[in-house]
Amino acid sequence: MAQRSIDPATGNIVAEYDEHDEDAVDRAVSAAAARFRTWRDRPFAERAAPLQAAADRLESEAVRWAELMATEMGKPLAQGRSEVEKCAWVCRYYAEHGADFLAPEPVETDAARSFVVFRPLGPILAVMPWNFPFWQVFRAAAPALMAGNTMLLKHASNVPGCARAIEAIFRDAGLPEGAFTTLLIDSGRVERLIADPAMRGVTLTGSTPAGRAVGSAAGEHLKKTVLELGGSDPYVILADADLERTVETCVTSRLLNSGQSCIAAKRFIVVDEMREAFEKAFIERMRDVTAGAPLEGDFDIGPLARTDLRDDLHDQVERSVAAGARLALGGERPDGPGAFYPPTVLTDVGPGNPARVEELFGPVAAIIPAPDEDAALEVANETSFGLGAAVFTRDIDRGVQIAAERLEAGACFVNALVRSDPRLPFGGIKDSGIGRELSRFGIREFVNVKSVCVA
Repeated sequence: MAQRSIDPATGNIVAEYDEHDEDAVDRAVSAAAARFRTWRDRPFAERAAPLQAAADRLESEAVRWAELMATEMGKPLAQGRSEVEKCAWVCRYYAEHGADFLAPEPVETDAARSFVVFRPLGPILAVMPWNFPFWQVFRAAAPALMAGNTMLLKHASNVPGCARAIEAIFRDAGLPEGAFTTLLIDSGRVERLIADPAMRGVTLTGSTPAGRAVGSAAGEHLKKTVLELGGSDPYVILADADLERTVETCVTSRLLNSGQSCIAAKRFIVVDEMREAFEKAFIERMRDVTAGAPLEGDFDIGPLARTDLRDDLHDQVERSVAAGARLALGGERPDGPGAFYPPTVLTDVGPGNPARVEELFGPVAAIIPAPDEDAALEVANETSFGLGAAVFTRDIDRGVQIAAERLEAGACFVNALVRSDPRLPFGGIKDSGIGRELSRFGIREFVNVKSVCVA
């Protein structure tokens, strides 16, 4: 079988890649296990060198990789370049700080000497999505490799070119053979990999159903997991919010990656006092958004990654309108080639509406009215998701209190869009996942936290 690279702006097949057969997969697992036995004992400085070299390569060829992402999944070029630069950042971050994050920690006990060490686990399976085809991989790989693990990548089947490119970047950066390997396989073959005794952990970024499937398989075989799953991030707009700044931030977040981001703003919960002004300004700003093929111009948004995803999104919009939401902008599936969908705004999104309870993975915004702050926060937390959230208010102390204590999510922001940062832990609660990536918390997910005591 083959995996196809299809340009979502045109529907044309760009390339085809043969999938790995079972023998090739078994050889890759064996190579990862063998390499682990030497890689784990290399000094941190030697592990850091390939990460620094990979960062150099990413930065020097950022345009090339951005064009590859645009071709395979439709990402606007400017956003693709930013994604590549962020990958370089995470490589350098762990190259520079990994040794400190994993340094032995002394602990006072009744023993003559007690301390904690952090030792790598072994080969880690990374099951990654298409929406940030470079960033999702590098943010998992950089800490895992720096910790002394090896990694096997099962990437999304619609971005095989990106998957192969990432392996080549690491190889050319000097990472030894077997330390990082791309496997072109379909999702149905992941469970067999998880069950392999050589595999010691699995990290997945994807949908909640995918997380349940991988988590179940990992649990059966007692493998450590980190799951970063879907989200329906609420942005709470209070009566004293700075309207112009708030609208610009909300639109930017909703349209990031053409709306295909688990931490994009999905639900805009607006108190009644601000509702009319916010809706008017938000709709007008969404109306000004430009859309087109990424390789043909500097557009705000491109196509969705696949036509089936576009059709699923349109179905959600139609069901939301049928359930009582008002279509204020967009909502029409365009004719012609490509997986394009227009910026769309739904208002009067009431309880139980699909746009309120489901994740909208595309340029569709749901505006939800709330009589006051308490009601708005109740709506924000009613979701089964808990990845990111934001609150907008001029009262910074009040905003901090809401973000820290009242919003139920793994990352909460005040007067800013939700985003990941190598220096901060990233992950969700509830149906948005378990575990954390990035920062010192992320590098410690796939290590043996070992106690050592001396009598």
